[in-house]
Amino acid sequence: MSAFGRKNGPSGMAPGARPSFGVARPMKGGAMPKPAPEAAPPGGEQFPPLPGGHGGMPQDSGILANKSDAMTRLADRANKVESGQAEIGGFEASVHKIKEQVLPRLLERVDPEAASTLSKEELSEEFRPIIMEVLAELKVTLNRREQFALEKVLIDELLGFGPLEELLNDPDISDIMVNGPDQTYVEKKGKLQLSAIRFRDEQHLFQIAQRIVNQVGRRVDQTTPLADARLKDGSRVNVIVPPLSLRGTAISIRKFSEKPITLDMLKDFGSMSDRMCTALKIAGATRMNVVISGGTGSGKTTMLNALSKMIDPGERVITIEDAAELRLQQPHWLPLETRPPNLEGQGAITIGDLVRNALRMRPDRIILGEIRGAECFDLLAAMNTGHDGSMCTLHANSPRECLGRMENMILMGDIKIPKEAISRQIAESVDLIVQVKRLRDGSRRTTNITEVIGMEGDVIVTQELFNFEYLDESEDGRILGEFRSTGLRPYTLEKARQFGFDQAYLEACL
Repeated sequence: MSAFGRKNGPSGMAPGARPSFGVARPMKGGAMPKPAPEAAPPGGEQFPPLPGGHGGMPQDSGILANKSDAMTRLADRANKVESGQAEIGGFEASVHKIKEQVLPRLLERVDPEAASTLSKEELSEEFRPIIMEVLAELKVTLNRREQFALEKVLIDELLGFGPLEELLNDPDISDIMVNGPDQTYVEKKGKLQLSAIRFRDEQHLFQIAQRIVNQVGRRVDQTTPLADARLKDGSRVNVIVPPLSLRGTAISIRKFSEKPITLDMLKDFGSMSDRMCTALKIAGATRMNVVISGGTGSGKTTMLNALSKMIDPGERVITIEDAAELRLQQPHWLPLETRPPNLEGQGAITIGDLVRNALRMRPDRIILGEIRGAECFDLLAAMNTGHDGSMCTLHANSPRECLGRMENMILMGDIKIPKEAISRQIAESVDLIVQVKRLRDGSRRTTNITEVIGMEGDVIVTQELFNFEYLDESEDGRILGEFRSTGLRPYTLEKARQFGFDQAYLEACL
């Protein structure tokens, strides 16, 4: 008998049962065992090999192949050399060359003040005979296609934003990044690409930058080398010029979709699951205080615009931003914008000033485009003074870091309040944190929906309702993952109950 109450060896086993782990099989035959047949599995019957490997050893061929592939990609990246300048095609190059010859002569024949009063179509009709005269003087013959292309380029140069017009009119481009006159990158479907457009020189690029910021009453020069502006379609623009930018004038343009994006569209794009979409719709409709957190270009503003669709049309909404870029889908919406100081350093109107003024404008909701500093305290005060349903965006990597950043931004101001009181104010004001992220394949996902429950000691307590779990990567580089519900009963269920959405909210979260 063994210490476990059974006989050792095969005699103590039931008929047909396998030997227990660690009990050797009796050898058959003579003293020397027969060599194992070649077809036998490496581990014998007792230790069959793991699927896809050889005996389950860590150095199997699959892992070695993956490691080899990863090292090959690292070596390729280390040895790759790119010029950073795209070649201009033959047709574009020829039109560009002719434009450089025609433009000075054209400006001699045109009154700029009169031209600025005409639309692009009217100006095109007026320019056509003048362009033909100049081409005849230069003894240049163009076909119909080249003539139309030349007219468009010249009109863009005089009334529009020069080479940028072509990129601004492309609906597939979401970001334009000009790094000096010779290098321009664009973002298409989440991936950066080098564009073929060029500017004549630094002076040409600087003039276009001034034209952009002058439209909204801002200025950019050596005394004020930084400027935020917006285009007529709502696109956000940032300009930085020398001496701060060492490669010449830099322009960054964030374009927004002409068609308003809804939560259902984000769900169809794969940014969130159906149940997450339902939960966010209810959060927007039931006046929960929402903070949208994420990195640059992760889709925070898009998410905020989509959430605004769920606001009741009868509510008065006031938005406050540094550079107006929100495009709410509500009839009763009043956008406000800050003002930078003048040349004497006077007259600046900050976000905090506008938040305090907005409290006197009878708002139902106050929405901040982005909080970066002490104005965070003003937003929390608004959330706590009867303006439920207020929203904002900020930069953070996770919901927990979002709360830490809010505390730090308030502490950056001159407010003499202990940290515990600030944490309690945040815990009492914020209901939901929505974390959005741009993954390395260019896709944008809603990775977390987290509730702020309250305080436990001096720590803000949170509860995660949904998260995105990374699973694998497809052959074409797409990231595969799964949106999962944590199955916890939502703490904000009481707010949903006040609007009659408690059952739908509970079903979406559980």
